[in-house]
Amino acid sequence: MQYWGKIIGVAVALLMGGGFWGVVLGLLIGHMFDKARSRKMAWFANQRERQALFFATTFEVMGHLTKSKGRVTEADIHIASQLMDRMNLHGASRTAAQNAFRVGKSDNYPLREKMRQFRSVCFGRFDLIRMFLEIQIQAAFADGSLHPNERAVLYVIAEELGISRAQFDQFLRMMQGGAQFGGGYQQQSGGGNWQQAQRGPTLEDACNVLGVKPTDDATTIKRAYRKLMSEHHPDKLVAKGLPPEMMEMAKQKAQEIQQAYELIKQQKGFK
Repeated sequence: MQYWGKIIGVAVALLMGGGFWGVVLGLLIGHMFDKARSRKMAWFANQRERQALFFATTFEVMGHLTKSKGRVTEADIHIASQLMDRMNLHGASRTAAQNAFRVGKSDNYPLREKMRQFRSVCFGRFDLIRMFLEIQIQAAFADGSLHPNERAVLYVIAEELGISRAQFDQFLRMMQGGAQFGGGYQQQSGGGNWQQAQRGPTLEDACNVLGVKPTDDATTIKRAYRKLMSEHHPDKLVAKGLPPEMMEMAKQKAQEIQQAYELIKQQKGFK
């Protein structure tokens, strides 16, 4: 009920013997209170809708990516379960994720339509869109290789989310560098296959994570680091619509960025 502010305002004015103008003032103050309360309730409703859509779309698209290779195998399902484990999904949340994954596997899954809806709900929140794409890239490479059909699906996702091919390719390089800091997988030279990270991280890996060049100066590197840390701050992402269940992945990404920055500082000798 959005009249309580007005009712209380008028009641207080009458109790204080404010007369006609007191009642008018109480009514105006109550109206302002009702409007503020209404906006706050709408914000919470939109926030819940955004988080629910992000959660469902994430696992639907994961299912679609997996199915794009052909038949979904037990290994694919195991990988999806591992990703759910990384997100600490249990009980109802895990069941919802599994159901969404199955929806995405359907032959007529409307990927472009879903991406347009997702982009509309996340309008003005590029860091949220970026996090979504990073999760999908991780899912695509989780089995150790990038199938041509998966790459094609990722290109469609990026296109519908307003991400250019150059930006997308940079994301891939950043994910490749992140593999050496706990991100999971690295690309083998000369092909599209990725394997579990075996060697230690290099300066080039660290620069790829931050989207900079080894020859960049300290000011440029620090600026890129601060920007990425701001974009991947878990609390900020949740406030913008990231489901709380996925906060752990955001924390892991922030840790990769931090570790990469520390290595660059050490290698290039600046504080």
